[in-house]
Amino acid sequence: MDILMTIWNYFATNVLQQPAFMIGLIVIIGYILLGKPWYDVLAGAIKAIVGYLILTVGSSGLVTNFRPVLVGLKDRFNMDAMVIDPYFGQNAVTAGVEEVFGKGFGQAMILLLIAFIVNILLVRFSKVTKLRALFTTGHVQVQQAATAYWLIMFACPFLLKSNLQLLIVMALVLGMYWAVGSNLTIKPCQEITDGAGFCMAHQQMFGIAINYWLAEKLFGKKKNGKEVKKLEDVELPGFMSIFNENMVCTSILMLIFFGAILTILGKDYLIAQKFMLETDSMVFYVIKTCLYFSVYLAILQLGVRTFVTELTQSFQGIANKLLPGSIPGVDCAVIYGFGAANAVPLGFLAGFAGQIIAIALLIALKSPVLVICGFVPVFFDNATIAVFANEKGGVKAALILPFFSGLCQVFGSAIIAGWVGMAAYGGYLGMWDWAVVWPVMTGVMKYLSYGGIALIVIVLAIIPQLQYRKDKEGYFLITEDYEAYKEKKAGKVA
Repeated sequence: MDILMTIWNYFATNVLQQPAFMIGLIVIIGYILLGKPWYDVLAGAIKAIVGYLILTVGSSGLVTNFRPVLVGLKDRFNMDAMVIDPYFGQNAVTAGVEEVFGKGFGQAMILLLIAFIVNILLVRFSKVTKLRALFTTGHVQVQQAATAYWLIMFACPFLLKSNLQLLIVMALVLGMYWAVGSNLTIKPCQEITDGAGFCMAHQQMFGIAINYWLAEKLFGKKKNGKEVKKLEDVELPGFMSIFNENMVCTSILMLIFFGAILTILGKDYLIAQKFMLETDSMVFYVIKTCLYFSVYLAILQLGVRTFVTELTQSFQGIANKLLPGSIPGVDCAVIYGFGAANAVPLGFLAGFAGQIIAIALLIALKSPVLVICGFVPVFFDNATIAVFANEKGGVKAALILPFFSGLCQVFGSAIIAGWVGMAAYGGYLGMWDWAVVWPVMTGVMKYLSYGGIALIVIVLAIIPQLQYRKDKEGYFLITEDYEAYKEKKAGKVA
């Protein structure tokens, strides 16, 4: 048993928690199942791993670039508060889970393994479960396993008597959330990417599905049948036409908003915090810092283009031989290579405005839990939602829905983190599903006990069945043959 745990810990640490190598492993398995020669397998794995590492450079660069603003807002305004961010949330669990519940953090990694097996089994029996998506984003699984570990122990203290019972219940709920959530994003992703063959496996899967639906219902086609105007359709007049180019638009918007914040923080503060040197020019430091947002977005998009092709092609081997009709769930940043490029910075800024207003209201209402916005939720949630909202609802949806997302992230996180006690340890995951969906699930389990657990499992199981009943002919066709799906859909419309 010790040998098996050692092997699992090694695999979990070096592969499962490292999404680049997890993606590389999937590509290797997929190409082998397709019967590719060894040199094509090797080349595909290298391109997939390198592509994902490029994406990681872009993502981490965005986070690092935002750090002076995040730290400055906290220090300059004496805000001692909880940070909503996946990494702060994971650290909070690590720091407090043993003190609060008497359980070690190591069990969260066992939970991850069992929940992943549940996800695989649900997809393997897709004809019954109607689930088609495999959650492959390893670092996100770690963060979610940690937070779910805390929430379920808080909601179901009666499970603490038996480690086995606790892990089974947790793994069933979390594994079904992964499978059902990523499955909900299949249609939106296929429609935006024209059948690229992946879906989202991140922190806002229910958020994507709900906002995609809201965008269509609230902002979609007009009564006269005209299409809504999307961001990519907007032709700005005169000098404003420069905003039609994503790189220019992002750079100017960041200069306006974050340049102003950095200027308010001041040169002395930035030097004291070692963000800049005394010999640096404040003007050019601000310009360079803001322009780096465009640099990292360009790097991120390059990484997407590099690895997505290999992943989707190789996954056909896994889908054909092991998990028929399935597709991989990937990081939300992958969608930024598709759809409207300007939706990314505009969605980010709309969500940021929502978060700032929500934080101001918490302060005004003297909330016992104050929140500091972390970059990961405010950017990756709201930029992602904007891309999907723009596809169905155009410009208005791409601005309004991320704004309300920002409000939900702050208010939902403050309520749940304060209630379950995570706020005392400085952080909460804070992204859309974990600020909206999981607080509801936690409340149901808390107040209905075993009945609450059963209710959540049943509801999650029913969701894909309802999706299937809505479009029986196209449900599996959309992943197996997207061109045929489009033809069938066009025939129905005609």
